[in-house]
Amino acid sequence: MTTLHISTNKADLDVPLIYQFLSEQSTWAIGMPRAVLERAIEHSLCFGAYVDGRQVGFARVVTDRATFANLVDVFVLPEVRGRGYGKQLVEAVLAHADLQNLRRFTLATGDAHGLYAQFGFTPPLRPASLMERYFPNIYSN
Repeated sequence: MTTLHISTNKADLDVPLIYQFLSEQSTWAIGMPRAVLERAIEHSLCFGAYVDGRQVGFARVVTDRATFANLVDVFVLPEVRGRGYGKQLVEAVLAHADLQNLRRFTLATGDAHGLYAQFGFTPPLRPASLMERYFPNIYSN
């Protein structure tokens, strides 16, 4: 069985691979400019998932590391899906020392509710209290 290595060292990230996946294959960041991704990585806690030194997955957490975190940009490359790497990546995110005892940990997903439910994520208890400004096509101009 191949071992997955997960690191928060930003120097290890394959930024071209992350950019290619998010800007061309994701359902949420099509057309994202490279400079936007680079700024997002710079200001986030990032997790790279690697097999034999090759990056196969990514997750990013926007957080104050005290009270709140938002999990975003989670992906595993299509050619290695189905091997449990997504679960291992989410486990590593949730186990990170800087993400313990937070009052709120959020995420948005269109199709992975089952994965995140395994880790205690639920629909908002008080959805009426949540608001957002959402621009789904911001990168397609």
